[in-house]
Amino acid sequence: MKILVLRFSSIGDIVLTTPVVRALKQQVAGAQVHFCTKPAYRGIIEPNPYVEKVHYLTGSLTELVNELKAERFDYIIDLHNNLRTHLLKLRLGVPSSSLDKLNVRKWLLVNLKINTLPHQHIVDRYLAAASPLGVRNDGQGLDYFIPARDEVSLDTLPADFQRGYVAFAIGAQHATKRLPVERIIELCGLLRRPVVLLGGPEDETTGHVVELAFAKQAAASPPPARKVPDSPYYFPSEASTAYAPQTVIYNACGQYSLNQSASLVQQAQLVVSHDTGLMHIAAAFKKDIFSVWGNTVPEFGMYPYRTEFRILERPGLSCRPCSKIGYEKCPLGHFKCMREIQFDLDLPPTRDGR
Repeated sequence: MKILVLRFSSIGDIVLTTPVVRALKQQVAGAQVHFCTKPAYRGIIEPNPYVEKVHYLTGSLTELVNELKAERFDYIIDLHNNLRTHLLKLRLGVPSSSLDKLNVRKWLLVNLKINTLPHQHIVDRYLAAASPLGVRNDGQGLDYFIPARDEVSLDTLPADFQRGYVAFAIGAQHATKRLPVERIIELCGLLRRPVVLLGGPEDETTGHVVELAFAKQAAASPPPARKVPDSPYYFPSEASTAYAPQTVIYNACGQYSLNQSASLVQQAQLVVSHDTGLMHIAAAFKKDIFSVWGNTVPEFGMYPYRTEFRILERPGLSCRPCSKIGYEKCPLGHFKCMREIQFDLDLPPTRDGR
């Protein structure tokens, strides 16, 4: 049976489709699973061993339709469910099923603050779209496959980071999903560990500001000349803070590809992330996650899937959520959803997370 899965964007959403792809390949007899997306996400899909072939929207929809018609698909699973995928399914004329986007319920939550959304992760809604083919949730969580050429050796990191670090994904597509830089600095300071900042080239300047803040702090207040126990997993709560390690920053934003950043996430002791793609990649690696939420809310069903996590958010704001996606600035100007989060981290027990 030849099956086409549709999901054009974005990083996190495509990672969240991986349980569907795996279930189709493993649970549908003779399944050949093809995936259709945009070229920007090639690095996520092509390494996936459960995908037979990837098709890309590079030109007109007509060109893509002609390419897909030649494959003679038996079934289409639409995990995007927008106008473009509707037109695609119509022109292919193949039996299909689609994701229920729950747009009316999301509108009620955003605009009237009436929450009628089900207590259900979006992965389970993706799987429901594939249920006509008899697939079920195998309980294995998300997948992310890193090609060998993109694996980052810890030996290439600065010396302070080679024995363990926190990965902090400081980027997000919309500004209202990102902490202000002064709050990123505050949160990094509370971690008291080496912190690798991850993000794209657009996050490099923010990362530099954070890195410089801790460099200046270290120069102004050198650590006491007392021996710190020989372990990168030493916490202030375990002894006097005079012995505790201090935060040091490595700004890796813009220096690594997505798959290389994923490799750094995979090797981290724990991960701090905004509501963004690297958070879902961290969930695929079953990392402990501190998940930071601003104008959006976990109730939309996009929280870390099948891994240990803690939500950092400002509950009780009458204006939140103000969007199901995000804005370039707070519509009300105060940005309380990020500025008033209480960073009670309650760090996990020490362990070698590599």
